[in-house]
Amino acid sequence: MNRVRLHALDSRPDGDEWIVGRRATGRFVALPAVGKQALDLLDEGLTPAEVGARLRDRTGDDIDVPDFVAALMDLGFVAEVDGRAIEQEPPPPPTLAWIRPRHVRWLLSPAVPVAVALLITVALCSRPPVPLDYRTLLWSSHGSAVLALGAAVGWSLLLLHECAHLLTARATGVAGRMRLGTRLQFLVMQTDISGIELAPRRHRLTAYLAGIATNLTAASMAALAAGATSGTPRRVLAAVALLALLPLPFQLMVFMRTDLYFVLQDLTRCRDLFGDGVAYTRYRARRLLRRTGEADPSLELPAHERRAVRAYSVVLVLGTTLCLAFFATVTLPADLTLFARALVKSAAGRSAWDRLDGIAVVVTLGGLHALWLRTWWRGSRLRRTPSRPSR
Repeated sequence: MNRVRLHALDSRPDGDEWIVGRRATGRFVALPAVGKQALDLLDEGLTPAEVGARLRDRTGDDIDVPDFVAALMDLGFVAEVDGRAIEQEPPPPPTLAWIRPRHVRWLLSPAVPVAVALLITVALCSRPPVPLDYRTLLWSSHGSAVLALGAAVGWSLLLLHECAHLLTARATGVAGRMRLGTRLQFLVMQTDISGIELAPRRHRLTAYLAGIATNLTAASMAALAAGATSGTPRRVLAAVALLALLPLPFQLMVFMRTDLYFVLQDLTRCRDLFGDGVAYTRYRARRLLRRTGEADPSLELPAHERRAVRAYSVVLVLGTTLCLAFFATVTLPADLTLFARALVKSAAGRSAWDRLDGIAVVVTLGGLHALWLRTWWRGSRLRRTPSRPSR
């Protein structure tokens, strides 16, 4: 191996390390200072042997540069070796690819969060306030109208929430991709903005919090509009305001890698709070069952990460246990009962409307669970795909 040519890489300092990666693919890695020096020398056109000699002169240590280059190739950072292009699977196309960073760069302006905060403040001070009560959601005596509004507003806000993450990350040059995913028993829409790790902290936090800000903005605007109207329009707008607020408590479930989880991970300066928390939890479980002689994996982490991971593992265990217990004792029995009744109704309903109602429930409920299972299976296959650790 004589020379390698690297793809265009971005980097930023992070304590004693450097975060280096490609925004186009969302792949990044934490490198020590000597690794960053090796990367810079390779980028200057030096051969691996020349890089090794240069680093030996600087540090007094022998660095295995060919092995380092092999790791870079696994990450997709190497474009050519000895003039021959490296065959790489192209990254999946970004969502809303026609939107360029210059179109949405205004989202990173400090004036945007200030404007959102002012809007929320005005809405909170408005009179009369929107009642945070279930009756607000039941704005009509027609149940179909209530359900239709809930579905339309819920899905619209979900898309706006994810688009806020996507477009804020796009403003920093990150491609971003939206797709379905699973969080325990929940089917969710999620946006992959992995490349945001290469952006400054203010931009990272802005991207993580953009979805919550969008929900709060929608709720505030609907509440203000409700205060300026009366009758049915006021009831509809009040319901919209409350529907915009309903997803926000879910964000507190940081054991499921919600928006606030990524904020927490960034503020605690952890590389992989969830992954390290799972590893530590499994280690403690095996120790409790006296089935392991392995070392504590958290001991390999810096002190500040070790403390955060151990505290997070408690939240992870308690949150996951309570969430799954609620699913097993409430949600699943309710779904099974509803599904069984609908099956009976669809086959032996007293009228055509009863049979159609049963069929609609079977198709809707069965379709949702089938979609969750398919999404979970695809995600589990991706997680089982071997990859070189980025740490």
